[in-house]
Amino acid sequence: MTALATSVPVHDDVDPAGPRRRPGRRTAWLPTAVLLIGAIYCLLPLAWVAAAASKSGSSLFTTFTFAPGGDLLANFREMSGYGGGVYWKWLLNSLLYAGVGGVLSAFVSGLSGYTLAKFRFPGRGVIFNVLLAGVLVPGVTLAIPQYLLLAEVGMTDTYWAVLLPNILSPYGIYLARIYAAAAVPDTVLEAARTDGASEGRIFGRVALPMMLPGLVTVFLFQFVAVWNNFLLPFVMLSDDDKFPVTVGLFTLLNQGQAAPALYSVVIIGVLISVIPLIALFLLLQRYWRLDLVSGSVKG
Repeated sequence: MTALATSVPVHDDVDPAGPRRRPGRRTAWLPTAVLLIGAIYCLLPLAWVAAAASKSGSSLFTTFTFAPGGDLLANFREMSGYGGGVYWKWLLNSLLYAGVGGVLSAFVSGLSGYTLAKFRFPGRGVIFNVLLAGVLVPGVTLAIPQYLLLAEVGMTDTYWAVLLPNILSPYGIYLARIYAAAAVPDTVLEAARTDGASEGRIFGRVALPMMLPGLVTVFLFQFVAVWNNFLLPFVMLSDDDKFPVTVGLFTLLNQGQAAPALYSVVIIGVLISVIPLIALFLLLQRYWRLDLVSGSVKG
């Protein structure tokens, strides 16, 4: 029996798998539009602060909201001279709290995350679950208990009262554990142990450099959190010279009800307080890792 094959001409412009739907170009602009709206939403308050900081106290509430003025330098001089330059003390205090607190928190988070990721010991899972529960606890609920604990040892109204509670960050430890598990190969650690290196030397010379991008991310998170923290220093401190910029500007804002001229001082103080955060992100952006949380899927 002979089978007859019938040939069907196949054209080059015909897809054998059938017609395919091309991605709709009508909705291609949607992600860009969403990002643009989010950027405007975040930058709009900063634009208002920049415009308001250039206005005098008399024109602050009588002119168009986003219309700039010509009193920026005058407001800056008034803020610098207020209270003998107390604003600059507050700014330095914020740099101390956020800088030292961020570095110590990044180191503690890196050491804790590395230990949880690379060592097997009883209770490791329980400790990690407790840390996850700590991530869910709002920091505002811990301010009063922390104040009572530090009051027992006489450490309230000191720099340590703000620094110590910010050193331990459950979220930072969580991120450091994920990054250590992904970025530090077990084979490298075993080779270092075979060469006779101690565990402390392995962490400092081998693991820590590999974890540096993740620890920079933890530092940035903690720096911003401490810089913007208001309730903890407000509860812990009573000496004006130890106030961070958030609490200091709040006291000036309260005084502005009786002296409206202080509103211009507060607004330009807010504008200047944003500059260190912008500079820090620009300086450390090359270390930024957006895929830190998903780092555990990397080989």
